[in-house]
Amino acid sequence: MLDNLLMGFGAALTPANLIWCFVGVLAGTIIGLLPGLGSTTGVAVLLPLTLSFEPLTALIMLAGIYYGAQYGGTITSVLISTPGEAASVVTAIDGYQMARKGRAGAALSIAAIGSFVAAIISLVLLVAMAPPFAALAINFGPPENLAVMVLGLATIVSFSGGARLRGLAMATLGMLLATVGVDAATGVPRYTFDDVNLLSGLPFVQVMIGLFAVGEVLYQIREGAAKPIHARFRDLMITRSELSRSKGAIARGSVIGYLLGCLPGAGSTLASFLAYGVEKRVSRNRAEFGHGAIEGVAAPESANNAAANANFVPTLALGIPGGATTAVLLGAFLMYGIQPGPLLFEEQPELVWGLLASFFVGNVMLLILNLPLAPLFAQMLRIPYGYMYPLILLTSFVGAYSIDNNMFSVWVVFVFGLVGYFMKRFDLPMAPLVLGLVLGPLFEKALAQTSAMGDGDLTILFTRPIALVVLALAVLLLAGPALIKPFKKERITV
Repeated sequence: MLDNLLMGFGAALTPANLIWCFVGVLAGTIIGLLPGLGSTTGVAVLLPLTLSFEPLTALIMLAGIYYGAQYGGTITSVLISTPGEAASVVTAIDGYQMARKGRAGAALSIAAIGSFVAAIISLVLLVAMAPPFAALAINFGPPENLAVMVLGLATIVSFSGGARLRGLAMATLGMLLATVGVDAATGVPRYTFDDVNLLSGLPFVQVMIGLFAVGEVLYQIREGAAKPIHARFRDLMITRSELSRSKGAIARGSVIGYLLGCLPGAGSTLASFLAYGVEKRVSRNRAEFGHGAIEGVAAPESANNAAANANFVPTLALGIPGGATTAVLLGAFLMYGIQPGPLLFEEQPELVWGLLASFFVGNVMLLILNLPLAPLFAQMLRIPYGYMYPLILLTSFVGAYSIDNNMFSVWVVFVFGLVGYFMKRFDLPMAPLVLGLVLGPLFEKALAQTSAMGDGDLTILFTRPIALVVLALAVLLLAGPALIKPFKKERITV
């Protein structure tokens, strides 16, 4: 194993590969900054430029775009509450609140540190446990995926805070919105109103841009122009106390991200939501969540970066893409005449280990690139909001239009901007709605497949050991605090 890793670093550290790795992470960061573009589109657009490269060099650059975009999406989430990537949506909840308190530099710094640590942890796990995890992942069928979705739904309780009924109502609304489009089981259109644009469902990124970016701008206009934030430069730096608070969140987020990233189709968005929900459950500072808790930035950022790396486990070991971006990368493998699968580690060791080693190199570059720049990015908040609002609206609508090149995306952003405004005005929690939208299609697909496997009998779930373990975790997540409460009272009494 060590020999293979040394061979990989030897291949990744050549001058050409280092240069293109840097180009990849820089391009990824810029792509992540642009709302709606995202890593999948970025990799697909830049893929033709790599056709004349050596396969390893091309894959290193494309992978750099992938995890670079994860961090780029965080910058706009924190500064202007506009997620550049779907996986950065949950970061906007506490990251933006930190920015409003003059702690944007600390939020961006912990995102960079958390992403780096998560990348290292996931790389170690990837190197040491890729084959066994791949073997475990191949045993994940529809019942196991359904159990994972139930676990994800269990975190809705965490997102709701004290307003559980409102949280459940918003989650239900999110899942109902997710039913728009063609029924995956029967092929029958639902709630499309004969509009061809709705056949593929409501576009997730456009909905998020509307809810978070446009909704926030409309709300701030109603409240009156917010004052620019004039934090001192030293106040933008992360403190030792914040680093200490984030250690556990980064570790837990990394493990959750890695485990979910190994599952084909789970993706880094679900990992970031689940990590946030778990952190809100276990953190000593849970009352600060939603109001600028640094753990609320550290956990999802660690999870989405770990998941991005772990997505390569099923892609490399099984030839099954872990998510949308790795599906495009899988196409790149095939373009270069490389067949991912169980034999890839034996037939192309230099390419596989060189690519894995480049993850470490690329994340070091991201840390060096972004950590010193975090306080500088935060200086954007000194600009009066009167100048920022038109820029945010322009970026949101142009970004939405650029996704599909049609006006439908723009109308979706506008409508959900109004929805976001009213949700803020009436204090309705936004995170459960987003989680419902994320989980809805995945839950429905797994439910339909599981039902088909059991001829309509869902008790098949209880005959599968892995599904049972995951369901037990979901029950623990829901009932754990209530079970622990009497013991806490007893300890206080003593």
